[in-house]
Amino acid sequence: MTMATALPEGRARTLDQSRLDILEPWLAKEIGATCAKITAAELLTGGAVQENWRIDVAVEGGSHAGAHAWVLRTDAAARLGVSLDRVAEFRCIEAARKAGVAVAEPIAVSADATLIGAPFAIQGFVAGSAQGRRLVRDPGLANFGDALARKLGGELARIHSLRPAAGVLPFLPVPIGNPNRRAVADLRTAIATASEPRPALEYILGWLDKNAPEPKAMTLVHGDFRTGNYMVDQGQLTAILDWEFCHWGDPREDIGWFVARCWRFGNDDKVAGGIAKFAALLEGYNAVASDKIAAAEIPYFEVLAAAKWAAISLLQGDRFVSRGERSIELILTGLMPPEMEFDALEIIEKIIKGQPLSARTT
Repeated sequence: MTMATALPEGRARTLDQSRLDILEPWLAKEIGATCAKITAAELLTGGAVQENWRIDVAVEGGSHAGAHAWVLRTDAAARLGVSLDRVAEFRCIEAARKAGVAVAEPIAVSADATLIGAPFAIQGFVAGSAQGRRLVRDPGLANFGDALARKLGGELARIHSLRPAAGVLPFLPVPIGNPNRRAVADLRTAIATASEPRPALEYILGWLDKNAPEPKAMTLVHGDFRTGNYMVDQGQLTAILDWEFCHWGDPREDIGWFVARCWRFGNDDKVAGGIAKFAALLEGYNAVASDKIAAAEIPYFEVLAAAKWAAISLLQGDRFVSRGERSIELILTGLMPPEMEFDALEIIEKIIKGQPLSARTT
């Protein structure tokens, strides 16, 4: 059996090689097999909040009999308090799969921290790359970027087809009142104990609260739908990733997050996640969605996206500053709030002055 020896930058890992013997009989029982043998385990790159391990599993008996490559997903040494736990995230993925969303197959989940040291979920391994910076610089992007954006728009509309109802993801709280104002209040709560004050961010949150639009019909919101959180193989979408920020809210929140400048990775002229024109994303979305969305509705949600990433970056930086979690990734992320604040203030200024935001209709 092979095993990665440590997390990047020396961070203590959650999955421990000595616990794999405990994991194997549990997995066999969960999938209805007579035996499930983990033949290899490798830590995958990325994942500041979670650990993602590829595990090769030989299964005997049951519906999964054969050799498989799966992904074990568990919390890192510290996780953001605003993110879902592994069981809740797994249930959201199950619901999305039933709605026709392209996701990795959900295999099994456990809330029992004694098995490997933390709750975890196992999903199918999906081919492709999720590296945003590499994708937006792909030489073939001119050929597949618009089609990919349309496909992503359709996937997002399928996510938004899920509505709060009896028995549907009952662990997700349904906001009372305007969910956009609720999102702002949640950000204020999240940064209340941050290690440093952010006056600009406080102003931005105040503007967002005052100018919150009337909400669309409430839907499931992915919460981190962006370039870098979907898998692409030879220009084709293979799966939507990272569901730990799912919540009920205004569907436009996801679109604002996807088009936010911070997730274009330098391809600022391609507003749709650095891969395509904005119109392609909306075209794909509105072709599937029952409740259509116009480009003019999105600038507010771009401001909200910038504020959200500023808050998350601040909290990620605090994992290094206050919790002693040594990581270059966390240090660099913690330096991002001023950039996000600038982005938000720039959009607010244009909204106040009635100036158009470039490339929103092309």
